[in-house]
Amino acid sequence: SGAARIVTVRMRPLTLAERGVETPTISLARLLGGGRPRLDGNTAVGVEQYAEEIVGSGFPGLRGLTGRLLRAQLDGYVDGIVEHDLERVGAGVRDPGQVRRWLTAYAAASSTTATYERIRTAVSGADGVVPTRKAATPYRVMLERLWVIDPVPAWLPTRNHLRRLASPPKHQLVDPALAARLLGVGVGALLDAAQAPVAPRDATLLGALFESLVTLDVRVYAQAAEAATHHLRTAAGEQEIDLVVVRDDGRVVAIEVKLARTVADADVRHLRWLSDRLGEDLLDAIVVTTGETAYRRPDGIGVVPAALLGA
Repeated sequence: SGAARIVTVRMRPLTLAERGVETPTISLARLLGGGRPRLDGNTAVGVEQYAEEIVGSGFPGLRGLTGRLLRAQLDGYVDGIVEHDLERVGAGVRDPGQVRRWLTAYAAASSTTATYERIRTAVSGADGVVPTRKAATPYRVMLERLWVIDPVPAWLPTRNHLRRLASPPKHQLVDPALAARLLGVGVGALLDAAQAPVAPRDATLLGALFESLVTLDVRVYAQAAEAATHHLRTAAGEQEIDLVVVRDDGRVVAIEVKLARTVADADVRHLRWLSDRLGEDLLDAIVVTTGETAYRRPDGIGVVPAALLGA
């Protein structure tokens, strides 16, 4: 088994820093160290380049590929999972098309806490047949074992760990490029929808996939700092924090993700609520944006462009 001889390290796709998008000026490890360090730095990376990175993938073998070749490689990745890898781990899939539809429904739920039941009922083929709960559950379990889906576990500001485990995870695929490909959207579609005057569903998709991209980065940086990454959502959904990075002593850095260049008071209301709740246990609080400049607001909450966040 390798016990006491081999250490397993979770490897995720490349972060924005590893892709060479920008040189980070803000260290998550420093934020976890407390003291609310100074935040500074500027970047020219904007929403268009973030959309390109969402679609372009962080898989090292796909870096540099574009257009039809990139799309073919991503399609082949999904095909290999559905048609071969699931069988290899003993999933016993009888209908690969149904698995693909489940995975597509999961991609549509990226950065949400939609119930697995809701995802299951969103799956139907040309015959309108929805997979049974007994059939759909192994899809989720095996796709997680294959590192294809990478849900973010929930966290609550309480010492009751059972209550934490009872909260739903936030859904993420291992790479937002897979979600974009499964949903059939490219850079142009994401940007056109975001800039259209009335396009709430697709504009929300760009925001969700931007959060997926930031989540990927934060998880890699948190893992390097020996911290865990969670999300927070109260039972009735009144308060939500996109990402909560937790040290082994229970103290945390809270992170909100906004597909916006600027941050208003309304964007930090949940971070303020958490600060009131945790006091000194909240090491720092930041909002990750698509803006140009890193700084601290007068209330102490940091504003950090995604490209400037590093390990």
